[in-house]
Amino acid sequence: MKKEGKLIVFSAPSGSGKTTIVHYLLKQLELGLDFSISATSRDKRGAEVDGKDYYFIKASAFQQHIKNDDFIEWEEVYTNNFYGTLKKEVERIWNLGKHVIFDIDVVGGLNIKSKFPDKTLAIFVQPPSIEEMERRLRNRQTDSEEKIKERVLKAEKELKFANDFDVILVNDSLEKAKEDAYGLVKKFVK
Repeated sequence: MKKEGKLIVFSAPSGSGKTTIVHYLLKQLELGLDFSISATSRDKRGAEVDGKDYYFIKASAFQQHIKNDDFIEWEEVYTNNFYGTLKKEVERIWNLGKHVIFDIDVVGGLNIKSKFPDKTLAIFVQPPSIEEMERRLRNRQTDSEEKIKERVLKAEKELKFANDFDVILVNDSLEKAKEDAYGLVKKFVK
């Protein structure tokens, strides 16, 4: 695997605003970023597009990719619900001469950081509170009540990993969080 580019990891509990921040950074063309599309075995949500938002792969095919060692990192996030980063996806972006930006769960983010410690900036986006995060999840109107409760429980566990990241970015003001994220990434990719 060629290793020219850098890796910028954004991890956070659901509802923290990480995806909004990542989309903002991708529009800042001077940063030279391209989005790492994760693979998942879960079903599409809303207007998600295969090959743009995720590579949607059936669980059995995902498990075959695991056996073939096709992933930089992967994880079974929920029962029979896999997420991972395909090696060929990072190679694709590096071959374009760009840096890879990830919007990835906490364990996946830390796995990337451990495999590429000198090439990775790992940023943990922290919601101002669990209550605010839960409110944001409800406002999305994409998840059932059961799924929201599951995400809140997961978030409580994920918050314990925040200190393992290079930077904790508290998102209590989206505009300030975007600005801070831009500064961190710009300095790292120079």
